[in-house]
Amino acid sequence: MKGQEWYQADDVAEEYDDKRFSQGGQLIDRREKAAVLEAIMPVEDRNILEIACGTGRFSVMLAEQGADVVGLDISAAMLQQGRKKAQNVELEGTLEFLRGDAGRLPFPDDHFDTVVAMRFFHLADDPRAFLEEMHRVSREQIVFDTFNRFSSRSIYNWALPMGSRLYSKSEVAVLLAKTNLTLVDVEDDFIVPYGFYRSIPNVLASPIRTLDETIGKLPVTDHLASVSYWNTRVR
Repeated sequence: MKGQEWYQADDVAEEYDDKRFSQGGQLIDRREKAAVLEAIMPVEDRNILEIACGTGRFSVMLAEQGADVVGLDISAAMLQQGRKKAQNVELEGTLEFLRGDAGRLPFPDDHFDTVVAMRFFHLADDPRAFLEEMHRVSREQIVFDTFNRFSSRSIYNWALPMGSRLYSKSEVAVLLAKTNLTLVDVEDDFIVPYGFYRSIPNVLASPIRTLDETIGKLPVTDHLASVSYWNTRVR
C-alpha cells in the first residue's frame, strides 16, 4: 500500500477528519455515507467488515444504524480516533476496531455479509489481490469506490502526498470478472474534484455542488466523474 508511514502518523490521524471533511468536505462526507447506505440497505443486523476504516466514519455510521461492524485498519493512530468517535454516539449494533493488514484478513472464509472498502483502492498496489481477500471473507456483498482515470482527479493527482491509482471503467470490469464478482450497480459522481470542495467554505461549496450534481446527471458527462461507487455481489 502507498503511504503507510504517512498514514500511521499520530498527527495525521488527529487532523485527518478536519482536513478532509470540514468546510466543503462536509458535502463529500455526506455523499460517501449515502452511497454506502444505499448499497447495503437494510443495514440492521448485517455483519459488516470495513477494511481501511481509518477514523471510523463508515464503521460508526453503520453500527449506529444497527449493523454488527468490525473496522480494520493498519494504523493504530487512526483506530484510536475511531474509538473516540464511537464513544460519543449511541450504537444500535455492535462495533469493534481491530488493527490488521487488508492483504491478510484475520477472519475465516465467508465470515461477513458485507465488506466495505472506501478510500482504499486508490492506494492499492495490487488491487486484484486485495479484492480476492475481501471476496474470501464475504459471503454476499462487496462495496467499494475508485477514482477515475479520465476525470478532473487526474489534474491534481501529482500534488497529493501519496498520489492515487486511477481506474477506467473497463479496468474495474476486468477486475470484477477476475475476482468472481457480479456488478449490481455503479454510481458516478463529483465532476469537480474532492480537493476543490475541501479548500472552500461550505457556504460556497454548496451551490457548486448543486451545479455539479445537475451537470453530472447528463449522460454525456458520465466519463468526467472523478469517483465511482461500486456495489457488487459475490458469486
